[in-house]
Amino acid sequence: MTGWTPGAAVIERLLEERRLELVRGAHADGMPWLDRARETVAAASALEQASPDNAFVLAYDAARQACTALLVQQGLRPTTFGGHYAVEESVKAQFGTILRPFGALRRRRNELEYPLDPSDRASVGETADGIRAATELIDAASKIIPKLGLF
Repeated sequence: MTGWTPGAAVIERLLEERRLELVRGAHADGMPWLDRARETVAAASALEQASPDNAFVLAYDAARQACTALLVQQGLRPTTFGGHYAVEESVKAQFGTILRPFGALRRRRNELEYPLDPSDRASVGETADGIRAATELIDAASKIIPKLGLF
């Protein structure tokens, strides 16, 4: 482990629990993940009016890809066991409130993907807010990523 402190205990715990794993070399480059996030949020924007539910899920995916970019840049990768929640825990512990919208997007995406009531649908306005939040997360990640080193 390096000498960093913000969120280090959480990252260490997630590594011990095998919810995160270490990656090195070419696999520790977050920029392709950011590029992918930009493409995904553009796709969400294109579907916003025609299919709000699908556009919201894409907006969430874009936000997750941006957050994953931050982890990958640090040589960290969520495992299938850790999944999306490990991404949320990691970025929340390290970067605090700047990435807070990710958790709300994740929870709402889960409601849409696994609804208790099939009539629970995303509105166009809610989807627009989700796309805006994802875009802000991508912008924040693009500013943070150059400052990161390996964990």
